Parts: sequence; C-alpha cells; structure tokens
Amino acid sequence: MAEDRGRLRDRAAVVTGAASGLGRAIALALAADGAAICVADVDAAGGGQTVEEILQASGRAMFAQTDVSDVASVRRMIDETAGAFGRLDIMVNNAGLQHVAPVIEFPEERWARLVGVMLTGTFLCTKYALPHMIRRSWGRVINISSGHGLVGSPFKSAYVSAKHGIVGFTKVAAWEVAQHGVTVNAICPGYVRTPLVERQIGDQARMFGVPESEVVGKIMLEAQAVKRLLEPSEVASLAVYLCSDGAQGITGAALPIDGGWTAR
Repeated sequence: MAEDRGRLRDRAAVVTGAASGLGRAIALALAADGAAICVADVDAAGGGQTVEEILQASGRAMFAQTDVSDVASVRRMIDETAGAFGRLDIMVNNAGLQHVAPVIEFPEERWARLVGVMLTGTFLCTKYALPHMIRRSWGRVINISSGHGLVGSPFKSAYVSAKHGIVGFTKVAAWEVAQHGVTVNAICPGYVRTPLVERQIGDQARMFGVPESEVVGKIMLEAQAVKRLLEPSEVASLAVYLCSDGAQGITGAALPIDGGWTAR
C-alpha cells in the first residue's frame, strides 16, 4: 500500500466541485496517489460520499462546504484544510456550472453566477492557497478550463467567457509564482461523461433543433477526431501527472485533452 501511495503521500490538496463528476474523479485519483484531500463543494451530501469513498480506500479526506464565489467561504475552507492537514500543496479549481441560452436571452443573474463560480472562484481559491505553497517552495495549481477556454460555441456565452478567462489567469499566475517552485496550469477537456454534460443535452436539443438522441453525436462530438465522450478518469490522470515532479517544468500551459477538437 505504501508503494501504491508514494508520490503524493506528503501532500495535501483541495479539489473544488468534488462532490461529483470530474472533481470527484480528480479527488479520488489524487487520494489514490497518497494526497490528503479537502473535498470542497456546495453539495454536502455528494461531498460526504466522495470523502467516504476516499476513507474506505484508506486515504485521508475531509469535507468543507464551500461557495467558491464567496471570499469568506473560500478563506474558511483554506484555513480549515491547512489546519486539518498541516499544509496545503495542491489547489484544483474545478467547480463549475452551465447555462445554455442566446446572448440576447441570457439572464444577467445566471451570467453573474457562472462567472462568479468559475472565474472569480478560481481567482479566490488560488489567491488564498498560494501563500501556503510559497512558504514551502513547492506547489501545484491546476485550473480546470475547457476546450471552450480555447474556442467558442453558440449559446454558452458565460461559460466560454469564464473558461477563456481561466486560461488568461493561469498564464499570469504562473509567471508570478514560478520563482517559488509553484506551477500553475490549466487543463482544457472536451466533453466528458459527467452530470454537467448530461444536463446540457435537453437545452442543446432545443437550441439546435435536433432530437436529444442526436445531440452527443451531431453537436458535442462533431468537431472531435475521437468520436466518444472522455471519461473523468482520463482527465484525472492528467491532473495527477501535473502534480508530479516530472511535470515541474510545465507551467502557464493550457493543455487540451479533447479528442482532437481544438486541433482543427
């Protein structure tokens, strides 16, 4: 067991949005490599399930109910994590949500919520996590952007704007902390088999005027060379690699894992 949990056994990580989907997969993968995990999410029931799964596998985990768009909530979560584990080495900014609508019909409150969670949340969590990393001269910040952080699609103005912003923020932060042994990178997945993607199918069908049964093939995967949804474990494997010593020279990067979508 010690050998299986070798590379990150002395590290502590926060993963936001880890109650389900991609965040859950990343939290489990980091825990399997030995890291202690703070599961940060607004969903207490789902977050508790992720924690329980890590504990059942002999890992170390805690839950912090967190609204990443709220500064007090983020500061409390960071403080609780550092207090529980004695350190904070890895920050995975994954929390996200989606709304599908034309620009002229996009509700202002939904715009503010999406940008607040994904872009402001990434800024706040990074801001308050970095001092812990700088003190130890080692750290990893992994921002979950999207293929939509590199290209655009209709009817997703807030999501695409936030994800593009995450890529820009990643570049700035990487330059600021490189001398402290901290790397900052963005992962840009294509469509992943998660609840977030599944919940879009009905809206996409209405926006594009196609049956729901055709949305995945005709809308989501049309631009991909690899005609399948990604599995959360594939993206989680890339996150674990970015935390390894072998990735210490990678920083400020926006790394696509998208079945060839952005290669066009």
